[in-house]
Amino acid sequence: MTGVTLQKVVKRYGEAQVIHGVDLTIEDGEFCVFVGPSGCGKSTLLRMVAGLEETSEGTIRIGARDVTQADPSERGVAMVFQTYALYPHMTVAENMGFGLKMTGHPKAEIDRKVQEAARILKLDELLTRKPKALSGGQRQRVAIGRAIVRGPEVFLFDEPLSNLDAELRVEMRVEIARLHREIGATMIYVTHDQVEAMTLADKIVVLRKGRVEQVGKPLDLYHDPDNRFVAGFIGSPAMNFVAGKVEGAGSVAAAGLAAQVSAGVALPAAGAAVEVGLRPQHLRVTEGTTHRVEMTEALGGVSYIHVTAATGEKLVIEAKGDVIPQTGAQVGIGFDATDALFFDEKGQRLR
Repeated sequence: MTGVTLQKVVKRYGEAQVIHGVDLTIEDGEFCVFVGPSGCGKSTLLRMVAGLEETSEGTIRIGARDVTQADPSERGVAMVFQTYALYPHMTVAENMGFGLKMTGHPKAEIDRKVQEAARILKLDELLTRKPKALSGGQRQRVAIGRAIVRGPEVFLFDEPLSNLDAELRVEMRVEIARLHREIGATMIYVTHDQVEAMTLADKIVVLRKGRVEQVGKPLDLYHDPDNRFVAGFIGSPAMNFVAGKVEGAGSVAAAGLAAQVSAGVALPAAGAAVEVGLRPQHLRVTEGTTHRVEMTEALGGVSYIHVTAATGEKLVIEAKGDVIPQTGAQVGIGFDATDALFFDEKGQRLR
């Protein structure tokens, strides 16, 4: 297996530029997830690695090879799409081995590789079935098996779980994570679902409008985002943001909250506008009347309390236990100063 390197990669469609000078290194055996909202360029970037989209500028390397202008078949990659694209008249075994058959591999070798992929994906008992007799999750495993038998250097996944229901998505996340551990291949995975990104990735690449906003380990992005976009995109429920104003050295007022700034955070001058970021689990209900409870979501082990500040700003509080305030109640909010993040008017993190 081998890694992937992108150097100043650009993609244009006519006059429209959709990928803006991406530099990225994906290490050998790493599970890298491209994540971001619809239209951010994540699938386009993946298709450029696969060779399904031409690269307008820059260089793409797989291992030591420059594959920027290489045909998809010469890149040593295998791609799993959102749609399963299985042949309905073929069995599972025939679907998985079809690519090797077309390239002239001996039948004995095809059978051996199909059996090994079936073992890894727990498809042994389904090899004689046709796609119509399979569940959605089983069909997606067959599509992954078709990629495995090719023995690629890099696996590419383009939102492979989007067509599955919630329960199957969880099941397939576990399967893909297990697959990565077992075969140790370099994998690049595209999703708009930050939960998938957090649970699967060794490295997350957060994209917005064709640019890389931040690259890092899942928990590093969660605890130490570079900007407001990353802070709001990573984490569920999303981070709360409230407008604030610097009152003086080490103090910010925001939405009826007094936020003391941790030592080392460089704030602008008194009177300057800033934004305060607080994750729902860092907030707690206290005695007071600064916020009105709009609704509560009691989910059993955890509840989410939606409140509105006197200034009109809305926040979500995560609470444990069964005792939660009722809709319409007036409450206060507390938090620890070390949990607050601060952003300037351009959305950049103040550190």
